[in-house]
Amino acid sequence: MSYVKKREIAVGIAFLLVGLGYLYLTAMIPRKQFIDAAFVPYVLAAIMCVLGVLQLLEVRKINDGESSATQDTSDYRTVWKTLGLIVAYAALMEPVGFPVMTVVYLFAQFIVLTPLDKKVNYPMYLIIAVLTSTVVYLTFRQAFDMLLPVGVLNGLID
Repeated sequence: MSYVKKREIAVGIAFLLVGLGYLYLTAMIPRKQFIDAAFVPYVLAAIMCVLGVLQLLEVRKINDGESSATQDTSDYRTVWKTLGLIVAYAALMEPVGFPVMTVVYLFAQFIVLTPLDKKVNYPMYLIIAVLTSTVVYLTFRQAFDMLLPVGVLNGLID
């Protein structure tokens, strides 16, 4: 089995295991109704599991006899940076709060996903991150009547 195929299998298994672990942890969240605090985590866990399975299915298409001359365009640094940002976002959500962490996460994720041959547009990324965080927070607060953690902004946000 080629190195590329082994690596792709490892990535698929990693995504599937992270998704299953996240699904297991999400199942511990008490449910009150269909759309509640556990809804989005369930959706994210399901997406992670599906991505892991799709990755494993795609591995079958890799030819074991691939020559080393075949160009591998995979950017695993970006994947690992994204996973690190997601873990940091989840870990710091409660103490720092949803609004601030969402701005920081989105801003950093935009930078990570900017192609190397493109100039990073910091002002635009910051504006998009702030607007997105605000709209999502207000949507959950006003439309769904759900409180998201405000963390360091406690007392400033209604």
